[in-house]
Amino acid sequence: MSYCFRRCVQVLVVALLAAAPVIRAEEGMWTFDNPPLKQLAAKYNFHPTQEWLDHLRLSSVRLNDGGSGSFVSPDGLLLTNHHVARGQLQKNSTAEHDYLLNGFYAATPDQEMKSPDLEINVLVSMEDVTAKVQGAAKGVSDEKQALKAREAAIAAITKEGKDKTGLRSDVVSFYNGGEYWLYQYKVYTDVRLVFAPEQQAAFFGGDPDNFTYPRYDLDMALFRVYDNGKPLHTDNFLKWSAKGAAPGELIFISGHPGSTSRQDTMAQLLVERDVVEPAVTDYLKRRIAAAQEYAAKGPEQARQVGSTIFGLQNSLKVYVGRTEALADKNLIAKKQADEDDFRKKVAANPEWQKEFGGAWETIAKAEELVKPEFRYQIYRRTDSRLFSIALLLVQYAAEMKKPDGERLAQFHDANLQSLKFQLLSPAPITTDTEKLFMKTALGLGAEKLGKDDPYVQAVLHGGPVDTTVDSMVDGTKLGDVAVRKALMDGGEAAIAASTDPMIVAARRVDPIVRASQKKMRDTVSSVVTPAGEKLGKARFLVYGKNAYPDATFTLRLSYGTVDGYPYNGTVAPPITTFYGLYDRADSFGNKAPFDLTPKEAAALGKIELSTPLDFVSTGDIIGGNSGSPVVNHAGELVGLIFDGNIESLAGDFVYDGTKNRAVAVHSSGMIEGLRKLYGADALADELQGKK
Repeated sequence: MSYCFRRCVQVLVVALLAAAPVIRAEEGMWTFDNPPLKQLAAKYNFHPTQEWLDHLRLSSVRLNDGGSGSFVSPDGLLLTNHHVARGQLQKNSTAEHDYLLNGFYAATPDQEMKSPDLEINVLVSMEDVTAKVQGAAKGVSDEKQALKAREAAIAAITKEGKDKTGLRSDVVSFYNGGEYWLYQYKVYTDVRLVFAPEQQAAFFGGDPDNFTYPRYDLDMALFRVYDNGKPLHTDNFLKWSAKGAAPGELIFISGHPGSTSRQDTMAQLLVERDVVEPAVTDYLKRRIAAAQEYAAKGPEQARQVGSTIFGLQNSLKVYVGRTEALADKNLIAKKQADEDDFRKKVAANPEWQKEFGGAWETIAKAEELVKPEFRYQIYRRTDSRLFSIALLLVQYAAEMKKPDGERLAQFHDANLQSLKFQLLSPAPITTDTEKLFMKTALGLGAEKLGKDDPYVQAVLHGGPVDTTVDSMVDGTKLGDVAVRKALMDGGEAAIAASTDPMIVAARRVDPIVRASQKKMRDTVSSVVTPAGEKLGKARFLVYGKNAYPDATFTLRLSYGTVDGYPYNGTVAPPITTFYGLYDRADSFGNKAPFDLTPKEAAALGKIELSTPLDFVSTGDIIGGNSGSPVVNHAGELVGLIFDGNIESLAGDFVYDGTKNRAVAVHSSGMIEGLRKLYGADALADELQGKK
């Protein structure tokens, strides 16, 4: 984009702010470079300072196995959800020590339990690099070459950022490619578990209550971050609010929402509705059924797949909610009206129409190519950690001999530290579950794509599913971290010489995976990326930067008020208490999944039942926000996001402040639980600054 054009855009943006789309005051997952200052001032007369915003940003963390968190003490104490910590709890558990079932508390520092492969990211800087990325493709008419030029520019920017600062450096795209930003993170990998309640206390009500409200869950966990072998000392942590969130109070949520599709075109949404949702739902149901059948064999089998079932059921409920949302004629009508309005405003300006008017049709044509390809994307899989490791090792050896800018994205120099950390994770791999998931995935692939599908055949090499998978899993040595490291260090020669059955299969699969990726890049990504950039530029021209970008698992600021909502012909309360927990358990005869833990049952009589436990707010969240801190206007922690209600599942596509609610654990409830249920007074004192 020329300087003149960029200046004209800036002038027009200012002039057209009055034409901005109507956004509810609580709507939005705002980037920290563009916080909703005007909205907060207009509705709440609140004017956050840059110091306030910086402190909240630097107190917030991203957990790279999925989820958000925050520092809550000067000594590196990190608060997140139990279900976000669940993966690390599972990896540290054994048949003798089931930390999911029984919980965990390190009463002294020496008892804190090291996480095998948890990476923590703190966003320390943001830089607009739009001109560098978009400029790299300027004047390149061939779409494939233009995409390659953008990718090379992104690789160069991330490498330069990493080399100069030592920080993790990611280039992220906002507004359909209308903006590109360099986000740089301080990375911590020495992360130790301090406290987690029993799974039943954290997930009271189980799957029936998931994505519902009222709720009665103590869905919290505490880690401690270490730096150079010592607890991290930080001035950026959130002070604990003694009273917590109150009805009607203005609150803020700082977290990492994963992905939304609010700026997708209608063509993209219809492919999502008609192709993606049905296939993913079918896949999830099949995996859940297989895992549940395995779990029914005994307690140890149930422990081994408990986290998998939890995650799959959670995902299934999300996709069912998305499916229902996209089947809602009112939602589709609203999205169509929004797009019609956008297109009309673009068409009203001849220059805009010439520059941007064809983008919608371009994307629609590309989306038609997605339909047949998506079946391959969802059903060509093994769901095996061992095979994933093998394929990464095969690709690593091939990619590392290429210039940085020509490698697959995950192998750029800036990403290698995180990639190696995951590849060399010492987390145990269970042979029986590897076989279970691999057989299920390959069986489903053969059923949906045909037993002669090239991917299925490349894995099985003509053999039957069951015996071939058994042989591969029993014969591989990739469960040994030292073997993985030797293959990684040995490069192409080691990979070519390896007779490990997983590596051998991965060598056969790699060309098929690469061909599929190339086809999608050449026919879809190379077309949709520049068309999306055009729509991003057009959106700025028409609406200004009064809009927020779709979620990208990057740090965002949301806000709202603590507020109930109408449901089932009545009204949901803004706050629930421990009274409700005991009443709900009693109402179901203390039968699973509404049963109390032994500690909860024993605490009746000493716990203050009127203490708030959970609450809801109008804050705009989505998956990935789990573990996000909820703070008040003073920046004090008043709660911990752990879920949304059923109505919020449509939030992937639209926000409805009348019934979309974020569900959080109350700060008072967390302290009451720590002191009265678990005797963790020292930990509660640290949180409350009494240490």
